[in-house]
Amino acid sequence: MINTTVNTKIVGLFGNPLGHSLSPIMQNTAFSLCGIEYIYIPFQVEPGYLEKAIKAMMIFNFAGANITIPYKTEVIKYIDEIDEMAKAIGAVNTLVVKNKKIIGYNTDGMGFTQSLKNKGFNPKGKIFLLIGAGGAARGLAFTLAFEGAAHIFIANRTFEKADILAQDVNRVLGSCATALSLEEAVLRDAEKKSQVLINTTSIGMYPDTEYMPISDEVLRPELLVCDIVYNPVKTKLLQTAESIGCPILEGYGMLVNQGAEAFRLWTGKEPPIDAMTRVVLDKLTI
Repeated sequence: MINTTVNTKIVGLFGNPLGHSLSPIMQNTAFSLCGIEYIYIPFQVEPGYLEKAIKAMMIFNFAGANITIPYKTEVIKYIDEIDEMAKAIGAVNTLVVKNKKIIGYNTDGMGFTQSLKNKGFNPKGKIFLLIGAGGAARGLAFTLAFEGAAHIFIANRTFEKADILAQDVNRVLGSCATALSLEEAVLRDAEKKSQVLINTTSIGMYPDTEYMPISDEVLRPELLVCDIVYNPVKTKLLQTAESIGCPILEGYGMLVNQGAEAFRLWTGKEPPIDAMTRVVLDKLTI
């Protein structure tokens, strides 16, 4: 039971639908362990009410919020300032109330790159193959490019969507991204040049755990295979990759690390990352 007072700072989660988000238990665990009077509350915001929800943050005692689907782009219209990375990505997932202003950030890509670094893998100078070209791919592509990736291949079922993302990245950061189709021959050629493959789609997520975003023929033992899906902890893609000798990176690290960066932005304190990881894994393995 979390005790609240008139001084308790609120952090919200705005989205629709919210489902069974792990962010409330992860962040409330962190607030409690750090002994700070914050509470994280999910708010399912109905279509047409996002602007009112954002304005309410200034009326009530909000320290900030997380923004999730489908509002990561729309929210930009209603905030006072936006961080350089979030502006380039064109999406915001974290809001901070500071000096009577609401500032937007995007911690998704940083969450992933920090997971890579925790595994001892520096993105600088490396070649990446991203599967998917949606919002998650956008955050990762820009962050990897900012981190100095040598090249980023973006493969998507709809080539035009991948091409738009590649052009956007290249417009901001120079010629470091190429769009691809999902044809196996094309993927195999790109994979041979890549050190890291990342599934940025929802394919393989619970309850449809028997699916993979690509054929196992595309994989080879030297390739680091990553999945941003965190439920299940080991997706079919990761299980298959591991069985042929690929190093793998599970998606829960991205969830924890993006949440940890948001925690820093809201509180100015270092988050208890080990405890945040434990509570997430406990929930995922029930």
